[in-house]
Amino acid sequence: MNLWNLIRDKHALVFKLGLYLFSTLLLTWLLPSDKRISEKTLYTLNFWPYEDLHAEFVFDFKKSSVEIENEKQKLLKESPLYFRLSNDERNDNLKRLDEQIKSSASSKKYNLIRQIMDSVYARGVIERVEGADTSSVIFVINNGIAEQNSRFDFFTIQEAIRYFNQKLSNEADKDELIQECIKHLALTVRFDKVLTEKSKTDAVSGISHIKSTFLPGDLLVKQMESLSSEKKALLLSYLQASKQITHSNFYNFSGRFIISAMLFGILMLYLAFFRRNIFGQNKQISFIYLVVILSAVVSSIVSTYGTLFFWSLPFALIPVLIRIFFDSRTALFTFLITILFSSFFANDKFQFVFIQLIVGMGTVFSVVQMRRRKELLTSALVVFVFYLFAFIAFHLVNGNEKVLLQKTLYLPIIISSLLILLAYPFVFLAEKVFGFVSDFTLMELCDLNTPLLRELSLKVPGTFQHSLQVANLAEEAIFHIGGNALLVRAGAMYHDIGKMENSRYFTENQVGEINPHTEILPEESAKIIISHVIKGVEIAKKNNLPESVIDFIRTHHGTTTAGFFLNNFKKEHKGELVNEDDFRYPGPIPFSKETAVLMMADGVEAASRSLKKYDALAINELVDRIIDYKISENQFINAEITFKDINLVKKIFKKRLMNMYHVRIEYPR
Repeated sequence: MNLWNLIRDKHALVFKLGLYLFSTLLLTWLLPSDKRISEKTLYTLNFWPYEDLHAEFVFDFKKSSVEIENEKQKLLKESPLYFRLSNDERNDNLKRLDEQIKSSASSKKYNLIRQIMDSVYARGVIERVEGADTSSVIFVINNGIAEQNSRFDFFTIQEAIRYFNQKLSNEADKDELIQECIKHLALTVRFDKVLTEKSKTDAVSGISHIKSTFLPGDLLVKQMESLSSEKKALLLSYLQASKQITHSNFYNFSGRFIISAMLFGILMLYLAFFRRNIFGQNKQISFIYLVVILSAVVSSIVSTYGTLFFWSLPFALIPVLIRIFFDSRTALFTFLITILFSSFFANDKFQFVFIQLIVGMGTVFSVVQMRRRKELLTSALVVFVFYLFAFIAFHLVNGNEKVLLQKTLYLPIIISSLLILLAYPFVFLAEKVFGFVSDFTLMELCDLNTPLLRELSLKVPGTFQHSLQVANLAEEAIFHIGGNALLVRAGAMYHDIGKMENSRYFTENQVGEINPHTEILPEESAKIIISHVIKGVEIAKKNNLPESVIDFIRTHHGTTTAGFFLNNFKKEHKGELVNEDDFRYPGPIPFSKETAVLMMADGVEAASRSLKKYDALAINELVDRIIDYKISENQFINAEITFKDINLVKKIFKKRLMNMYHVRIEYPR
């Protein structure tokens, strides 16, 4: 129960802690655990643009399956054939031939046959092997000894028959003699299939899968070296081996966790110490962290598709988005954290960080004021110029002039610059999801042709003119003391929209009419006047005005009282106890410079209309009295505004009112 109460009481800090831990663990998982270049990236490179790569461990460059298969086929093709000398059938044939010579009357014929057969058998008759490359070396085994021979040292059956035809071509009974020779022909060298297959099996099994071995420190590829298919295969094999070694390394995981914890912790501490207004809003912190996380996620995914795709990512879009909703320092700091995370997905980390930081800093200057769509085009152009010069300068300094001749490397620069235009739809999405208000929206809200402002000008023209004058006063003041001038102007234009109901009860709209307050009691008049704040909030929400603009409606009277009607009530009820809360606005009091300045401008402008004489003395007294009254009522204790700021605001109001009412300062004669 105590834990639940602690979580409930400190829910904002618990949320921030949970967001921090979730972001840290997610980025720890996302950050690459090795320094590999993806296969897609490697095969898009024509040369090695990074620094010299040396082996960091003993590395075997293995042959590819295609290379092994080719080597296998070559060995099978070149593997020797084994034969065995077998003279048994030859001896039987010659013995039979000798018997025929002795017993036959045609001894002359058989002597001729014997001479021819002796010539053939002296050379030998080899068995023909179908499908075998008999042009290669062969081994003939005789009495257990293998002698190397050539296949052409022997006759085949077909070659022996052709030899018979040649030798007996001049004989009258040629055909008969050839047939007799064929009868006594036998193979003397027979194919040994078992031994041959064993020889091939031994040769294939002896194939080495390793092409070469690299020791730590051995050079794998030089910077700017042309990458052949062989070199790419070597690099891919090395990087895959590096991945396997790194994945099993606990220290690598620890390092990634520490990096993520430190970077997200630094970002959180920056907001806590230097941007407390952002730190106090969980939505704003969530948005900033989400930008960093999404950038890392996209970098992780796109980096697997190659260097060109990775460099095409619009990293400069980050300071644009953050600057539109926050300040320039926060935009630059968030961008720095994002680039440090994303650099782990880059092949050349130093080059990536160097170029992106220059581009990001240049982008921040281009989005100091982002109020019109055309300024996005200007930002895109600025990004392109900074990108181009940073890229060229980096490679010139490092002596990589050849890189600058690669036209394809300029394509990511163009794509990344053009993608800055995505800021507009992303801003719209952020406004809808997180409830932020950009300068684009504020500019649209300040357009006098918006339906709500047109309705205000038609229904209550006096209030509309009052709002315009308040907007001019507040915008001028906030511009000089520092703040969002456009937000103040938008807030001023809508701060009195609640007066569209019961409009005739407000003096600026009573032109030649009888004052209706004379016919009702002071407490009823106060109730009607005070209700314009509540009604204004209702109208604003009905018209989907941003909360930051509605805040001006809520706070422009703070918790002050409807003083005129309170005083009338006291006069009518002298001696009675008066409950001033019945005449008090519901609040809340201003909580920012912008809302505080609007309260001062609203009070001063409204009171100035009741002056009987417009001179420097009257205006000075009026401004001091109205603003000092707000201070005495503790209306600015929650706003980050100083007495120095308030004194400057007074001077600006006095000067503007004198200009409005054409007051001339009297100089001593």
